[in-house]
Amino acid sequence: MENKKIRVAISHGDINGIGYEILFKIFAEERILELFTPVIYGSGKAAAFWRNHLSLEAEPWHLIHHADEAKDGCVNLIDCAGEECHVEPGQPTEYAGQLALAALERATEDVKAGRCHVLVTAPINKSVMPRDRFPYNGHTQYLEAVAAKDAGKSLMLLSCLDCRVALATGHIPVSKIVSILTSELIAEKVRLLEAGLKRDFGIVKPRIAVLGLNPHAGDRGLMGNEEQTIITPAIEQLSSEGIIVFGPYPADGFWGGDRADAFDGILAMYHDQGLAPFKALYMSEGVNSTLGLTIVRTSPDHGTGYDIAGQGKASPDSMRAAIYQAIDIYRDRSAYEYSRRNPLRRTYHHRGHDDEKLDLTAHEEDY
Repeated sequence: MENKKIRVAISHGDINGIGYEILFKIFAEERILELFTPVIYGSGKAAAFWRNHLSLEAEPWHLIHHADEAKDGCVNLIDCAGEECHVEPGQPTEYAGQLALAALERATEDVKAGRCHVLVTAPINKSVMPRDRFPYNGHTQYLEAVAAKDAGKSLMLLSCLDCRVALATGHIPVSKIVSILTSELIAEKVRLLEAGLKRDFGIVKPRIAVLGLNPHAGDRGLMGNEEQTIITPAIEQLSSEGIIVFGPYPADGFWGGDRADAFDGILAMYHDQGLAPFKALYMSEGVNSTLGLTIVRTSPDHGTGYDIAGQGKASPDSMRAAIYQAIDIYRDRSAYEYSRRNPLRRTYHHRGHDDEKLDLTAHEEDY
């Protein structure tokens, strides 16, 4: 695989949504195959159904049985469904959830095993996924369970151009946010964000903004004191560690002004505080990536699109951007790890304390 193009594993998501439509639109441009080699984990029957349903003249995808058989210059398909496949456009079905999970599991395993370089996931409907095998609230939690660098630690990041938004809490009810939010959790998420921006986006010293929880960031306790008791202590702790972090900022003024692009990363306290304004700005171009994994994973920032499934209206822009970003992250991560493969041990502290020698008997990872 070292002499081949980057292999992009793509799980087909929900067969009743817009996943196949946007994939056909992306690969209608033949020159895109000059950039990478796609391996779609899906269903030949589903692909044929959507090709006919949408009246497309696309060539059938190249059927393979293993990722190692993938050919450059064509769209490769690994069939994870078998002979039977029942497509019901725009309908949430348990059958579609089963096929989505089958494709996701196999694609993830192949990327973990090095048979593909990166994973791009098409949208799924979490409510129809088989709960006995997928007890998660989405892709991020699943991948955290099976591919996290540190057990149980990952971070959802939405990005477009210079705007990158992460979440302190994810897919949880609003009523539970306050009970879950702690200084330790915020500090953990900011550390993951900073590490991901360095490793996956090539930002040497990220500047991170932290949003408040309450309206007007609590207005000095008038509308809540979480900013004073939870968020500010976390920011102070992170600053003492050398992380460049600012806040807490009132969310409405932050998004309403010109600050969203002024930082390398933003940490929102809950799902809609970060994702609602982000999607209002970048819905057709945004990319969802997962930081903190041993593998590279991205996805479009939209859902299954049941309301427009089969109508030919779906935009491929976000999915295309997700593929491109996965490739960029893979290259940035490779460069980051290569540059640190044999680090020199420091024998003195940083400037300002260079008169103090370090303990050379300490473990190298302590520096």
